[in-house]
Amino acid sequence: MAGHAPSATRKSRPRDRALTRAAILEAAERIFAEAGDAGARTDAIAAAAGVNKALLYYYFRSKGELYRAVLEEHLKDFRRQAFAVLDSGGPARAVLLRYVDMHFDFISARPHYPRLFQRLVMAGGKTLERLAGELFHPLSRKVVGLIDRGVRAGEFRPVDSVHAAISLVALTVFYFSAAPVVRVVTGRDPYARGNLARRKREVLNFVRYGLFRNPEAEVQ
Repeated sequence: MAGHAPSATRKSRPRDRALTRAAILEAAERIFAEAGDAGARTDAIAAAAGVNKALLYYYFRSKGELYRAVLEEHLKDFRRQAFAVLDSGGPARAVLLRYVDMHFDFISARPHYPRLFQRLVMAGGKTLERLAGELFHPLSRKVVGLIDRGVRAGEFRPVDSVHAAISLVALTVFYFSAAPVVRVVTGRDPYARGNLARRKREVLNFVRYGLFRNPEAEVQ
């Protein structure tokens, strides 16, 4: 049965192949988020994607490769958006607020991403090391450099830029990572549109008053 999938796929149109790959990634994302890399079953992923299991292995040679592809779909998109903001130029205050705003919107639009990221960090290993080298380290350098620039220009208070960058990540990421707890403790749906808007306002205000020398000043 596995021998028929590749030839059938070769005859399909590029758009069909792209849709099939996207369906597999979408199903895998949900199942990996729920069960983790070790607990996820390829049978369940194939069934959720509506494809033959052999076809799943045609697009992704192993479960490990599929897991990496799911992570990279998110992280490469985030890198593209983050670097575009951080390289956009302008006052450090304005760039930082745009970056935090983008980070918040990125995660809020991807409900499975927080659990995927948590599992990646907790598991450690070569996948995390590789992604840290390819994405997290270069991104961290840019954010730390932006904060240092803001301090030198007098836009930001004198701070340890590394710890400030870590705090910025925590402000956004924790809300979504702890969403199940937030729901129980507050009785609110963390992903409801109004609650997301309120949380983002609070995060941006926290950045202003925690880091900016003049938090009340208009940001261009």
